[in-house]
Amino acid sequence: MDLQALNAVAEAMVAPGKGILAADESTGTIKKRFDGIGVENTEENRRDYRELMFRAEGMKHVSGVILYDETIWQNAADGTPLVELIAAAGAVPGIKVDKGAKPLPGFPNETITEGLDGLGERLVKYYERGARFAKWRAVIDIADGVPTWGAVKANAHALARYAAICQAHQIVPIVEPEILMDGAHSIERCDEVTRWVLTTVFNELFEQRVALEGMVLKPNMVISGKKAPVQASVEEVAQRTVAALKATVPSAVPGIAYLSGGQTDEQATAHLDAMNRIGGFPWKMTFSYGRALQAAPQKAWSGKKENVPAAQAAFLHRARMNGLAALGQWEAAMEKVAA
Repeated sequence: MDLQALNAVAEAMVAPGKGILAADESTGTIKKRFDGIGVENTEENRRDYRELMFRAEGMKHVSGVILYDETIWQNAADGTPLVELIAAAGAVPGIKVDKGAKPLPGFPNETITEGLDGLGERLVKYYERGARFAKWRAVIDIADGVPTWGAVKANAHALARYAAICQAHQIVPIVEPEILMDGAHSIERCDEVTRWVLTTVFNELFEQRVALEGMVLKPNMVISGKKAPVQASVEEVAQRTVAALKATVPSAVPGIAYLSGGQTDEQATAHLDAMNRIGGFPWKMTFSYGRALQAAPQKAWSGKKENVPAAQAAFLHRARMNGLAALGQWEAAMEKVAA
Protein backbone atom coordinates (compact mmCIF):
# COMPACT_ATOMS: atom_id res chain seq x y z
CA MET A 1 0.00 0.00 0.00
CA ASP A 2 1.31 3.41 -1.03
CA LEU A 3 -0.25 5.58 1.68
CA GLN A 4 1.21 8.80 0.27
CA ALA A 5 -0.57 8.18 -3.05
CA LEU A 6 -3.82 7.23 -1.31
CA ASN A 7 -3.65 10.40 0.77
CA ALA A 8 -3.08 12.51 -2.34
CA VAL A 9 -6.27 11.11 -3.90
CA ALA A 10 -8.25 11.57 -0.67
CA GLU A 11 -7.08 15.19 -0.41
CA ALA A 12 -8.06 15.81 -4.04
CA MET A 13 -11.54 14.43 -3.30
CA VAL A 14 -12.09 17.07 -0.62
CA ALA A 15 -10.38 19.96 -2.43
CA PRO A 16 -11.60 23.40 -1.21
CA GLY A 17 -14.72 24.61 -3.00
CA LYS A 18 -15.37 21.26 -4.66
CA GLY A 19 -17.34 18.13 -3.79
CA ILE A 20 -18.31 14.69 -4.99
CA LEU A 21 -21.09 13.94 -7.48
CA ALA A 22 -22.86 10.71 -6.51
CA ALA A 23 -23.92 9.39 -9.93
CA ASP A 24 -24.00 5.77 -8.77
CA GLU A 25 -27.75 5.13 -8.83
CA SER A 26 -28.56 1.53 -9.64
CA THR A 27 -30.59 0.75 -12.74
CA GLY A 28 -33.65 0.34 -10.53
CA THR A 29 -33.12 3.60 -8.66
CA ILE A 30 -32.55 5.68 -11.77
CA LYS A 31 -35.72 4.18 -13.24
CA LYS A 32 -37.67 5.86 -10.44
CA ARG A 33 -35.98 9.17 -11.27
CA PHE A 34 -36.67 8.74 -15.00
CA ASP A 35 -40.28 7.73 -14.37
CA GLY A 36 -40.73 11.06 -12.62
CA ILE A 37 -39.64 12.98 -15.74
CA GLY A 38 -41.24 10.68 -18.31
CA VAL A 39 -38.00 9.18 -19.68
CA GLU A 40 -37.64 5.54 -20.71
CA ASN A 41 -35.04 3.72 -18.62
CA THR A 42 -32.75 2.49 -21.40
CA GLU A 43 -28.96 2.09 -21.32
CA GLU A 44 -28.61 4.81 -23.96
CA ASN A 45 -30.72 7.29 -21.99
CA ARG A 46 -28.78 6.54 -18.80
CA ARG A 47 -25.54 7.12 -20.70
CA ASP A 48 -26.75 10.32 -22.36
CA TYR A 49 -27.96 11.77 -19.07
CA ARG A 50 -24.71 11.13 -17.26
CA GLU A 51 -22.64 12.29 -20.22
CA LEU A 52 -24.37 15.68 -20.21
CA MET A 53 -23.26 16.19 -16.61
CA PHE A 54 -19.70 15.02 -17.19
CA ARG A 55 -19.36 17.48 -20.09
CA ALA A 56 -20.99 20.36 -18.18
CA GLU A 57 -19.26 23.48 -16.89
CA GLY A 58 -20.50 22.50 -13.43
CA MET A 59 -17.78 19.86 -13.29
CA LYS A 60 -15.35 22.62 -12.29
CA HIS A 61 -16.99 22.42 -8.85
CA VAL A 62 -16.72 18.60 -8.73
CA SER A 63 -13.73 16.80 -7.23
CA GLY A 64 -14.86 13.24 -7.86
CA VAL A 65 -17.68 11.21 -9.38
CA ILE A 66 -19.05 7.96 -7.92
CA LEU A 67 -20.10 5.67 -10.78
CA TYR A 68 -22.30 2.58 -11.00
CA ASP A 69 -20.81 -0.58 -12.52
CA GLU A 70 -22.66 -0.07 -15.82
CA THR A 71 -21.46 3.53 -16.15
CA ILE A 72 -17.76 2.94 -15.57
CA TRP A 73 -17.64 0.68 -18.64
CA GLN A 74 -19.68 2.97 -20.86
CA ASN A 75 -18.37 5.22 -23.62
CA ALA A 76 -19.81 8.60 -24.56
CA ALA A 77 -21.75 8.98 -27.81
CA ASP A 78 -18.49 9.85 -29.61
CA GLY A 79 -16.72 6.75 -28.24
CA THR A 80 -14.77 8.45 -25.45
CA PRO A 81 -14.86 6.44 -22.20
CA LEU A 82 -16.94 8.30 -19.61
CA VAL A 83 -14.10 7.91 -17.09
CA GLU A 84 -11.91 9.92 -19.46
CA LEU A 85 -14.47 12.72 -19.60
CA ILE A 86 -14.45 12.85 -15.80
CA ALA A 87 -10.65 12.90 -15.61
CA ALA A 88 -10.46 15.56 -18.35
CA ALA A 89 -12.76 17.75 -16.24
CA GLY A 90 -10.26 17.53 -13.38
CA ALA A 91 -12.27 15.11 -11.24
CA VAL A 92 -11.36 11.68 -9.85
CA PRO A 93 -13.41 8.71 -11.13
CA GLY A 94 -14.78 6.42 -8.42
CA ILE A 95 -16.99 3.34 -8.22
CA LYS A 96 -19.76 2.01 -5.98
CA VAL A 97 -18.74 -1.51 -5.00
CA ASP A 98 -21.32 -2.70 -2.48
CA LYS A 99 -24.11 -5.05 -3.55
CA GLY A 100 -26.81 -3.32 -1.54
CA ALA A 101 -28.44 -3.70 1.85
CA LYS A 102 -30.10 -7.08 2.49
CA PRO A 103 -32.11 -8.34 5.49
CA LEU A 104 -29.83 -9.22 8.41
CA PRO A 105 -30.70 -12.74 9.64
CA GLY A 106 -31.85 -12.73 13.25
CA PHE A 107 -32.44 -8.98 13.29
CA PRO A 108 -35.95 -8.07 12.10
CA ASN A 109 -36.19 -4.69 10.34
CA GLU A 110 -32.41 -4.30 10.05
CA THR A 111 -30.03 -4.83 7.15
CA ILE A 112 -26.44 -5.73 6.32
CA THR A 113 -24.63 -4.52 3.22
CA GLU A 114 -23.22 -7.28 1.04
CA GLY A 115 -20.44 -7.36 -1.54
CA LEU A 116 -17.20 -8.42 0.16
CA ASP A 117 -16.92 -11.69 -1.80
CA GLY A 118 -14.67 -11.17 -4.81
CA LEU A 119 -14.19 -7.48 -4.00
CA GLY A 120 -10.42 -7.56 -4.48
CA GLU A 121 -10.72 -9.03 -7.97
CA ARG A 122 -13.31 -6.42 -8.95
CA LEU A 123 -11.12 -3.60 -7.65
CA VAL A 124 -8.23 -4.68 -9.87
CA LYS A 125 -10.45 -4.27 -12.94
CA TYR A 126 -11.90 -0.96 -11.74
CA TYR A 127 -8.40 0.41 -11.10
CA GLU A 128 -7.33 -0.57 -14.61
CA ARG A 129 -10.39 1.28 -15.96
CA GLY A 130 -9.38 4.45 -14.09
CA ALA A 131 -11.19 4.34 -10.73
CA ARG A 132 -9.13 5.68 -7.83
CA PHE A 133 -11.72 5.54 -5.07
CA ALA A 134 -14.69 3.38 -4.11
CA LYS A 135 -17.85 3.68 -2.05
CA TRP A 136 -19.66 1.31 0.30
CA ARG A 137 -22.91 2.30 2.03
CA ALA A 138 -24.14 0.83 5.29
CA VAL A 139 -27.76 1.59 6.18
CA ILE A 140 -28.83 2.18 9.77
CA ASP A 141 -32.49 2.90 10.54
CA ILE A 142 -33.95 4.51 13.65
CA ALA A 143 -37.24 3.11 15.00
CA ASP A 144 -38.62 1.39 18.09
CA GLY A 145 -35.87 -0.96 19.31
CA VAL A 146 -33.73 -0.13 16.26
CA PRO A 147 -30.83 0.02 15.72
CA THR A 148 -29.51 -2.87 17.75
CA TRP A 149 -25.93 -3.36 18.82
CA GLY A 150 -25.63 -6.49 16.67
CA ALA A 151 -26.65 -4.67 13.48
CA VAL A 152 -24.44 -1.65 14.16
CA LYS A 153 -21.46 -3.91 14.88
CA ALA A 154 -22.04 -6.07 11.78
CA ASN A 155 -22.29 -3.08 9.44
CA ALA A 156 -19.29 -1.33 10.97
CA HIS A 157 -17.21 -4.49 10.59
CA ALA A 158 -18.23 -4.86 6.92
CA LEU A 159 -17.31 -1.22 6.27
CA ALA A 160 -13.90 -1.76 7.82
CA ARG A 161 -13.23 -4.96 5.86
CA TYR A 162 -14.22 -3.19 2.65
CA ALA A 163 -11.94 -0.24 3.46
CA ALA A 164 -8.98 -2.51 4.17
CA ILE A 165 -9.46 -4.40 0.91
CA CYS A 166 -9.67 -1.11 -1.02
CA GLN A 167 -6.44 0.22 0.42
CA ALA A 168 -4.67 -3.07 -0.31
CA HIS A 169 -5.59 -2.48 -3.97
CA GLN A 170 -4.56 1.20 -3.98
CA ILE A 171 -8.15 2.46 -3.96
CA VAL A 172 -9.30 5.16 -1.53
CA PRO A 173 -12.40 3.97 0.37
CA ILE A 174 -15.34 6.26 1.00
CA VAL A 175 -16.76 4.92 4.27
CA GLU A 176 -20.50 5.64 4.34
CA PRO A 177 -22.49 4.75 7.46
CA GLU A 178 -25.88 6.33 6.71
CA ILE A 179 -28.40 6.81 9.48
CA LEU A 180 -31.70 7.26 7.67
CA MET A 181 -33.82 10.36 8.27
CA ASP A 182 -37.06 8.64 7.20
CA GLY A 183 -38.57 8.19 10.67
CA ALA A 184 -40.24 10.36 13.29
CA HIS A 185 -37.22 10.50 15.61
CA SER A 186 -35.96 13.70 17.21
CA ILE A 187 -32.65 15.34 16.40
CA GLU A 188 -31.50 14.29 19.89
CA ARG A 189 -32.04 10.63 18.99
CA CYS A 190 -30.22 11.08 15.67
CA ASP A 191 -27.33 12.69 17.56
CA GLU A 192 -27.12 9.75 19.97
CA VAL A 193 -27.19 7.11 17.22
CA THR A 194 -24.75 9.01 15.00
CA ARG A 195 -22.17 9.19 17.79
CA TRP A 196 -22.68 5.50 18.58
CA VAL A 197 -22.33 4.39 14.96
CA LEU A 198 -19.30 6.55 14.17
CA THR A 199 -17.50 5.44 17.32
CA THR A 200 -18.13 1.80 16.40
CA VAL A 201 -17.04 2.33 12.78
CA PHE A 202 -13.72 3.92 13.76
CA ASN A 203 -13.05 1.19 16.32
CA GLU A 204 -13.53 -1.38 13.55
CA LEU A 205 -11.36 0.60 11.12
CA PHE A 206 -8.58 0.61 13.73
CA GLU A 207 -8.91 -3.13 14.32
CA GLN A 208 -8.76 -3.82 10.58
CA ARG A 209 -5.64 -1.62 10.29
CA VAL A 210 -7.18 0.86 7.89
CA ALA A 211 -4.97 3.93 7.38
CA LEU A 212 -7.22 6.87 8.20
CA GLU A 213 -5.08 9.24 6.11
CA GLY A 214 -6.12 7.29 3.00
CA MET A 215 -9.93 7.38 3.33
CA VAL A 216 -12.88 9.78 3.18
CA LEU A 217 -15.89 9.62 5.52
CA LYS A 218 -19.39 10.06 4.07
CA PRO A 219 -21.76 10.41 7.04
CA ASN A 220 -25.30 11.62 7.51
CA MET A 221 -25.89 14.99 9.12
CA VAL A 222 -27.41 15.05 12.60
CA ILE A 223 -30.94 15.97 11.64
CA SER A 224 -34.57 15.48 12.67
CA GLY A 225 -36.48 12.57 11.14
CA LYS A 226 -38.68 13.61 8.22
CA LYS A 227 -41.82 12.73 10.20
CA ALA A 228 -40.71 14.35 13.47
CA PRO A 229 -43.23 16.88 14.80
CA VAL A 230 -40.39 19.29 15.58
CA GLN A 231 -37.86 20.06 12.84
CA ALA A 232 -34.51 21.38 14.00
CA SER A 233 -33.23 24.66 12.60
CA VAL A 234 -30.32 24.93 10.16
CA GLU A 235 -28.15 26.26 12.99
CA GLU A 236 -28.96 23.36 15.32
CA VAL A 237 -28.29 20.77 12.62
CA ALA A 238 -24.92 22.39 11.91
CA GLN A 239 -23.92 22.71 15.56
CA ARG A 240 -24.94 19.18 16.51
CA THR A 241 -23.33 17.63 13.45
CA VAL A 242 -20.01 19.38 13.96
CA ALA A 243 -20.03 18.52 17.68
CA ALA A 244 -20.85 14.85 17.03
CA LEU A 245 -18.09 14.47 14.47
CA LYS A 246 -15.51 16.30 16.57
CA ALA A 247 -16.28 13.82 19.35
CA THR A 248 -15.95 10.70 17.18
CA VAL A 249 -13.86 11.25 14.01
CA PRO A 250 -10.05 11.28 14.33
CA SER A 251 -8.20 14.26 12.89
CA ALA A 252 -6.12 11.99 10.63
CA VAL A 253 -9.12 11.64 8.28
CA PRO A 254 -8.52 14.09 5.38
CA GLY A 255 -12.13 15.04 4.86
CA ILE A 256 -15.85 14.61 5.42
CA ALA A 257 -18.15 14.45 2.37
CA TYR A 258 -21.72 14.56 3.65
CA LEU A 259 -24.61 12.70 2.07
CA SER A 260 -27.82 14.66 1.53
CA GLY A 261 -30.01 11.76 2.69
CA GLY A 262 -33.33 12.94 1.29
CA GLN A 263 -32.99 16.63 2.15
CA THR A 264 -34.17 19.18 -0.41
CA ASP A 265 -31.55 20.77 -2.65
CA GLU A 266 -31.45 23.99 -0.66
CA GLN A 267 -31.58 22.33 2.77
CA ALA A 268 -28.51 20.24 1.96
CA THR A 269 -26.66 23.36 0.78
CA ALA A 270 -27.72 25.47 3.78
CA HIS A 271 -26.66 22.84 6.31
CA LEU A 272 -23.24 22.34 4.70
CA ASP A 273 -22.69 26.10 4.54
CA ALA A 274 -23.65 26.57 8.20
CA MET A 275 -21.23 23.85 9.30
CA ASN A 276 -18.35 25.38 7.39
CA ARG A 277 -19.12 28.79 8.89
CA ILE A 278 -18.77 27.27 12.38
CA GLY A 279 -15.22 26.13 11.58
CA GLY A 280 -12.75 24.89 14.16
CA PHE A 281 -12.60 21.28 12.94
CA PRO A 282 -9.51 19.40 11.70
CA TRP A 283 -10.89 18.03 8.42
CA LYS A 284 -12.24 19.57 5.25
CA MET A 285 -16.05 19.41 5.02
CA THR A 286 -17.72 19.10 1.65
CA PHE A 287 -20.56 17.32 -0.14
CA SER A 288 -21.17 13.96 -1.78
CA TYR A 289 -24.66 14.56 -3.11
CA GLY A 290 -26.86 12.65 -5.54
CA ARG A 291 -30.40 13.97 -5.69
CA ALA A 292 -29.41 17.35 -4.21
CA LEU A 293 -27.22 17.93 -7.28
CA GLN A 294 -29.23 16.08 -9.90
CA ALA A 295 -32.94 16.72 -9.32
CA ALA A 296 -32.91 20.11 -11.09
CA PRO A 297 -30.86 19.02 -14.15
CA GLN A 298 -32.94 15.85 -14.54
CA LYS A 299 -36.15 17.85 -14.64
CA ALA A 300 -34.66 20.38 -17.06
CA TRP A 301 -33.40 17.63 -19.37
CA SER A 302 -36.49 15.37 -19.44
CA GLY A 303 -34.83 13.13 -22.02
CA LYS A 304 -34.75 15.73 -24.81
CA LYS A 305 -31.53 16.56 -26.67
CA GLU A 306 -32.57 20.19 -27.13
CA ASN A 307 -32.79 20.53 -23.32
CA VAL A 308 -29.15 19.55 -22.69
CA PRO A 309 -27.91 23.18 -22.36
CA ALA A 310 -30.68 23.96 -19.84
CA ALA A 311 -29.87 20.80 -17.88
CA GLN A 312 -26.18 21.65 -17.84
CA ALA A 313 -27.00 25.17 -16.64
CA ALA A 314 -29.12 23.72 -13.81
CA PHE A 315 -26.27 21.37 -12.87
CA LEU A 316 -23.79 24.26 -12.91
CA HIS A 317 -26.00 26.24 -10.54
CA ARG A 318 -26.42 23.43 -8.01
CA ALA A 319 -22.72 22.50 -8.17
CA ARG A 320 -21.68 26.13 -7.73
CA MET A 321 -24.04 26.64 -4.77
CA ASN A 322 -22.63 23.60 -3.00
CA GLY A 323 -19.09 24.63 -3.88
CA LEU A 324 -19.76 27.91 -2.09
CA ALA A 325 -21.26 26.01 0.86
CA ALA A 326 -18.11 23.89 1.10
CA LEU A 327 -16.26 27.16 1.70
CA GLY A 328 -18.89 28.58 4.07
CA GLN A 329 -19.68 31.33 1.56
CA TRP A 330 -23.15 30.37 0.33
CA GLU A 331 -25.28 32.39 2.75
CA ALA A 332 -23.22 35.53 2.15
CA ALA A 333 -23.53 35.05 -1.62
CA MET A 334 -27.31 34.68 -1.33
CA GLU A 335 -27.57 37.82 0.80
CA LYS A 336 -25.56 39.72 -1.78
CA VAL A 337 -27.91 38.55 -4.56
CA ALA A 338 -30.96 39.52 -2.50
CA ALA A 339 -29.54 42.97 -1.87
